[in-house]
Amino acid sequence: MNAPHSPHVGTPPLSRRAEALGTENAFVVLAEVNALLRDGKDIVSFCIGQPDFPTPPNVQDAAIAAIRAGRHGYTPSAGIEELRVAVAGDMGARRGLAIEPDEIVVGAGAKPFIAYAIASVTDYGVGDEVIYPVPGFPIYESQIVANGAVPVPIYLREARDFAFDPAELEAAITPQTRLLILNTPHNPTGGILRAQDLDAIAAILARHPHVWVYADEIYSRLAYDGAFESIASRPGMRERTIISDGASKTWAMTGWRIGWCANRALAPLFTRWITNTDSCASQISQWAALEAVCGPQDMAEAMRMKFRERRDLIVKLLNKVPGVTCRTPGGAFYAWPNVTEACALTGCADSEAFRKRLLHEAGIAVLADIHFGRRVPGDGQHIRFSYATSNDAIEEGVVRLAEFIAVASRR
Repeated sequence: MNAPHSPHVGTPPLSRRAEALGTENAFVVLAEVNALLRDGKDIVSFCIGQPDFPTPPNVQDAAIAAIRAGRHGYTPSAGIEELRVAVAGDMGARRGLAIEPDEIVVGAGAKPFIAYAIASVTDYGVGDEVIYPVPGFPIYESQIVANGAVPVPIYLREARDFAFDPAELEAAITPQTRLLILNTPHNPTGGILRAQDLDAIAAILARHPHVWVYADEIYSRLAYDGAFESIASRPGMRERTIISDGASKTWAMTGWRIGWCANRALAPLFTRWITNTDSCASQISQWAALEAVCGPQDMAEAMRMKFRERRDLIVKLLNKVPGVTCRTPGGAFYAWPNVTEACALTGCADSEAFRKRLLHEAGIAVLADIHFGRRVPGDGQHIRFSYATSNDAIEEGVVRLAEFIAVASRR
């Protein structure tokens, strides 16, 4: 086999793993948007998935207090004991589970645990398979490939409110399956796995005890219609489920880089991964997260209610735009409208062409479905709006969308 090419003349070659490593296109598009903004362009951006609120003041104050108290050094790789105790209680209470502090590992955000989990339960290049949702957070597939496992997509279908058909899961599991990734509430569709979905998944997995589950529940506090439910609460699922959550979305702490996961068997291994990579999460961020979990929740709840209000607004407005239909997402802060007809009306070959024209002709920044994996067969074209922005921006953005479609349709 030929060695991978080097990106620069005179430098040694890169690994196949490095050259195959994917990215998160929200950041790629954001860079494009920022370049246009620097050039004086007027852009309404819906591309980045992070709360547009400040971190609650009590959390900020806790971080300042930690700095003033000299809490600047390393912590245990699994995290400070106080935070692990608090997270265990909080995660358990919201899922109806008894989670112990020694099951909790704190990391530099929840994202690293995706890689740690895949690396811990699959081996490189031996055909181990990981089932993951499509459309889905792009880092799932990126890390599956980088870790030398086989990515096996399971499609989230619009007709099922962006859940998958349990029969398709049953068909996808093989003796080589090592891990199933679940994400609820879901990025990019905002879909939620309902109680009956989780029951069906657990029943299937009961017949396949060799499969681990990675439950990405980073949006667990941003469920709008009914209580959040976790696959880990189903019979037989507790020990084999890696529950992942964190501070980023709930308390507007994306840049603080603080997240956590729970699994008794894998906690020691995840701790070693952190020792090998980050040493530990930022001590200052850990003390801030402790206040976020244990302190007043009024601002977090206010953010959740504001997101729900924005959800209702953007869905209502999008469904008034000719050529666009949008289901009501159950959680997170994303809308996933179907723009198949809008693409046809405007002469766009697909959602990516539509996205590019929206950016450069209408001044609207969104992401296309192909930024979240292959398109779901038979489900048409979609784009993602992050409604983690103001009501005024939502209204202006949808007006621009409607005007673009109206003008482009007459050409």
